Amino acid sequence: MNLKLHKPLCVFDLETTGTNVSTDRIVEISILKVNPHASKETKTWLVNPGMPIPEPASLVHGIYDKDVMNAPIFKDIAPKVLEMIKDSDLGGFNSNRFDIPVLAEELLRAGMDFDITKHKFVDAQTIFFKKEPRNLAAAYQFYCGKTLENAHSAEADTLATFEVLDAQIGKYDDLPNDILGLSEYSYHQKNADLAGFIGFNDKNEEIFNFGKYKGQTVKSVFQKDHGYYGWLQNADFPLYTKKIWTKIQLMSKF
Repeated sequence: MNLKLHKPLCVFDLETTGTNVSTDRIVEISILKVNPHASKETKTWLVNPGMPIPEPASLVHGIYDKDVMNAPIFKDIAPKVLEMIKDSDLGGFNSNRFDIPVLAEELLRAGMDFDITKHKFVDAQTIFFKKEPRNLAAAYQFYCGKTLENAHSAEADTLATFEVLDAQIGKYDDLPNDILGLSEYSYHQKNADLAGFIGFNDKNEEIFNFGKYKGQTVKSVFQKDHGYYGWLQNADFPLYTKKIWTKIQLMSKF
């Protein structure tokens, strides 16, 4: 083992109902406890989140409501989880930004004390991104075999970006070579606005991606809460997002 440990390390991963640290719940937790002398112990629990698992989340991790129907709620397994991690440091992949905050919320919700000062946190994703940069210079070197001179000069970055894009199409046989196909492939998530505040539901209707009306259609919210549109327009949102809200507001009156 390359890793030098002075105390146990618990590497863990969560599957959840979504990505909101405050409101979403754990549906599965797996912990690998690695001891300084290299012995290992693994525990995995399915968890009933006490709420329906949204279909988009189930499509990602493959866990549906029927799978956790008879599983314990987190409060029931919290003592076992805390017992396993209490003397350990914690590790994961994107764990500093997501898994650890979610776990802390669940433990506190279950009445268990979680003190971050008692653990060191190691995030393999952060190490990955720092050691293998995901920036234009790195892409230019990887795809084109060239060093990007004058990085962050607008002209140099523009020319390099086109070379990278063209090289990507040449490298990957399954990558489309037309703009329509590349545009579809480039999307992480389709939104109605540029900042991602307005999404689409399965009926292609604009919905709120945030706040107290998250998941509800913008049109229905404007029809039932007449002051919400005004609040949005006066709040600190991008102008393009406000433009889309105005268009929907006008249409909601008919």
